Amino acid sequence: MHFELQHRDTKSNARTGKLVTDHGEIQTPIFMPVGTVGTVKGVHQHELEQTINAQIILGNTYHLYLRPGIDVLESAGGLHNFINWKKPILTDSGGFQVYSLSKSRKITEEGVRFQSVYDGAYHFFTPEYAMDVQRAIGGDIIMAFDECTPYPCDYRYAKNSMNMTHRWLDRCISHFKNTPPKYDYEQALFPIVQGSVYEDLRKASAEYVASKDMLGNAIGGLSVGEPEEEMYAMTELVTAILPEEKPRYLMGVGTPWNILESIARGIDMFDCVMPSRNARHGLLFTWEGTINIKNQKWEKDFSPLDSSGKTYVDNTYSKAYLRHLIKVNEYLGVQIATIHNLGFYLDLVKEARKRILDGTFSTWKDQVIPKLKQRL
Repeated sequence: MHFELQHRDTKSNARTGKLVTDHGEIQTPIFMPVGTVGTVKGVHQHELEQTINAQIILGNTYHLYLRPGIDVLESAGGLHNFINWKKPILTDSGGFQVYSLSKSRKITEEGVRFQSVYDGAYHFFTPEYAMDVQRAIGGDIIMAFDECTPYPCDYRYAKNSMNMTHRWLDRCISHFKNTPPKYDYEQALFPIVQGSVYEDLRKASAEYVASKDMLGNAIGGLSVGEPEEEMYAMTELVTAILPEEKPRYLMGVGTPWNILESIARGIDMFDCVMPSRNARHGLLFTWEGTINIKNQKWEKDFSPLDSSGKTYVDNTYSKAYLRHLIKVNEYLGVQIATIHNLGFYLDLVKEARKRILDGTFSTWKDQVIPKLKQRL
């Protein structure tokens, strides 16, 4: 894997690049649809590839480890073969589940003991085992095992957690370098910067991660409840330290305006469940703002889903028709809404890339964000 930094914006830290993997090239900035259990909910792989032009998707290590299990994935030849996806895949390490399942896990220096959400059985992940599991899943990019701290988080806990994450990182790197890929392609390991919203901790963590000289780097522990301005401040601080010539991945972010503001601060890669999760509740992202398609005001509105004229599904469905499908709990409604939202997110980063290249990104961002924040 290698990354080519192609163009820098003159009025911000936004940039474009090309991330090359054995499963294909990724044009950055990029958004990665989340395929938690080997599928982006409600979307066929050919729709991901051909309709919304996803260049890379994300798989969730915790859930894939539990179901279908590593034996099945290894027998299939890895997640790419299992789901018939030929493009790149990024896998998280399970660290976010450590954060979100706080009532059913115990963290020690050795690793994390956690309880399955499916059958209540207990499992134990060490940094080394997290590498083994991700080797078996077969992501092109795999993540170091870390602890994602909550918000708010007191300083002492955040510092101790960060230091442990650094020690875990050393163990991840050592084990990763001493184990070969299971399949016929290379994998890249990305460390994760932690430190909550404390400037000195974020600075120390970014410097520690940068010193490891891995092929790319990630920023974790943000978009967990902190005010947006704190997220932006921590992102800006960290990107000023992480090496320019390597891709930067901001984990779990976020709203359309979060993504644009973070691109302006030098971020290249994003993932978030928001577009697909919101779609299941009838919330649509458009270039004019957010629509709650369940509202009665759309009952006889036969205009396209996005008044900008852009369509992200394989047909032009009306607001009224989609509202009807959602109201009667028809599966097709959720599918259309999900494809629309993911298509919008991919279009958002594509447009951002275009604007960076033509020198209008900062002006365009400031003009479009107020529209994106509107509730229609």
